[in-house]
Amino acid sequence: MKIAYIAAGAAGMYCGTCISDNTLAAEMQRRGVDFILIPTYTPIRTDERDVSLNQVFYGGINVYLQQKLAFFRHTPRVFDRLLDGRGLLKSLSRFSGSTSAEDLGGLTISVLQGELGPHKKELDRLVRWLRETYKPDLVHLTNSMFLGFARELRRELNVPVICALQGEDIFLEDLIDPYKSQAISLLRERAADVDGFTAPCEYYADFMSEYLSIDRDRIRVVKLGVSLDGFGDASSLEQATPFTIGYLARICPEKGLHLLAQAFRELTAAVGKDKVRLKVAGYLGQRDASYFEEIKARMARWELTDSVDYVGEVDRKQKLSFLNSIHVLSVPTPYHEPKGRFVLEALANGVPVVQPRHGNFPELLEDTGGGILVEPGNTFALAGAFQHLMEHPEQRMELGRRGREKVYASYSAGAMADAMLEVYRSYIDAGQIAS
Repeated sequence: MKIAYIAAGAAGMYCGTCISDNTLAAEMQRRGVDFILIPTYTPIRTDERDVSLNQVFYGGINVYLQQKLAFFRHTPRVFDRLLDGRGLLKSLSRFSGSTSAEDLGGLTISVLQGELGPHKKELDRLVRWLRETYKPDLVHLTNSMFLGFARELRRELNVPVICALQGEDIFLEDLIDPYKSQAISLLRERAADVDGFTAPCEYYADFMSEYLSIDRDRIRVVKLGVSLDGFGDASSLEQATPFTIGYLARICPEKGLHLLAQAFRELTAAVGKDKVRLKVAGYLGQRDASYFEEIKARMARWELTDSVDYVGEVDRKQKLSFLNSIHVLSVPTPYHEPKGRFVLEALANGVPVVQPRHGNFPELLEDTGGGILVEPGNTFALAGAFQHLMEHPEQRMELGRRGREKVYASYSAGAMADAMLEVYRSYIDAGQIAS
């Protein structure tokens, strides 16, 4: 079995999807599966060992230039190779968030047009490499924004092509019209070009079935899994003051740090600011710098600056240290999160969570028993849940122990690979029977 998994780099940012894709690839390779992780746009960045291919397709600079100027759609490969250098592509992180809404919308449409769009040269190169060099038995696309690849991949390779659904609706909803409506229309059309889909939870499978008009039977749920290397057990962390609440996610409005800040203010008013602390870790992009500055300004007005630690973006070692230093984790997303990797990582370390009752969180917490659900957007409910866990350490420790046990049993990289291999075999076997 030879699997080609086409991933998307995130311009130098630690990206949850990149990390999950890399975790799956690493586990498959560890088992001896011929599995190749192919980066597009930029190299991927992961806090684990990067197992991706050492070349990038659909290089971000080339794609942008081909979008803007027809001349670059016909340049020779020797020229394109210079712009596809990993070092140069990694430097794109400095410009993340600076692309205009028009450029972003236009690029989205162009990539979805596939063989009919301005990036046909890039698609031809990818298909040629897969056909002549790797020769996969199945191709897996990381998200539906790559559905424009599928028609040519199936025609030229004559193998099943499936597509993961991993939270792309938030990107689509941020597009301006007419790009948004055009993109959704193209996605619904191009969905017919793949053999099937995978989704990380039942909620998102149901949601995307309706959002993209996909028959629900075409979507297979494969639960997210995490690499368990290095995780400890903080469920028995002593109930010493200050009681520490952690936030571990990208700093942006859709992850809800502003809601957590307000809940923290309400908690300090109830118990005293000397008894609690807030620790914030996560990537901060240029686009969201003003958002974070406003949160810090509010903390200053509330005289809580000294009660908050911002530790910045963390690598794996720093992340594990962070999780060992907190009593509870909360990322109160306004967005209906389909994955919630940070929940699994917290629970893997015995740290219970407090999350809004929407997206994948009800499924995760019902299955793991590792936390408390609260009304979405209700900062008083958040603060109340924190205070309850602060005042009932035995329950906090029980939630942490229960969650950790379930993650080790059902949400490991191995469990994810088992489920995904079953999906791959079903499509490959069906293709062999059909032929």
